Amino acid sequence: MIKETYSPQETYDLGMALGRQARPGDVYCLNGDLGVGKTVFTQGFAAGLDIEGPVNSPTFTIVQQYEDGRLPLYHFDVYRIGDVSEMDEIGYEECFYGQGVSLIEWSNLIEEILPETVIRVTIEKDLEKGFDYRKISVESNDPGLRKRNV
Repeated sequence: MIKETYSPQETYDLGMALGRQARPGDVYCLNGDLGVGKTVFTQGFAAGLDIEGPVNSPTFTIVQQYEDGRLPLYHFDVYRIGDVSEMDEIGYEECFYGQGVSLIEWSNLIEEILPETVIRVTIEKDLEKGFDYRKISVESNDPGLRKRNV
């Protein structure tokens, strides 16, 4: 699925729609260049899980946990990770294979430890289409995802 958004609010709304459909054990891999809107998308995603309060990128803590929604959200930002073994230290398996939802920014840096089934979200800019334009691709090898409507 490919969606085009033309404002931060539309990017937020798409994140919210996906968050509403998230299920226990889902792993979302969120990729895109710096400043492309990953945090805005994630804030919408968290709102779709009924998480209240501020949601920010856990750039220096690697993972931020939100337990107050309909499902726990484990928000990873692995941009600054030095080695995949750091993921072991923070107990990533409990998050990836637990009853919550994992959303991983810069997931391409930890490909070797990702579960077999993930939902990949890629956000891209195209300044020729406008400063706030985003092309958001959502794909998965999970046949159940294709049945979810966004």
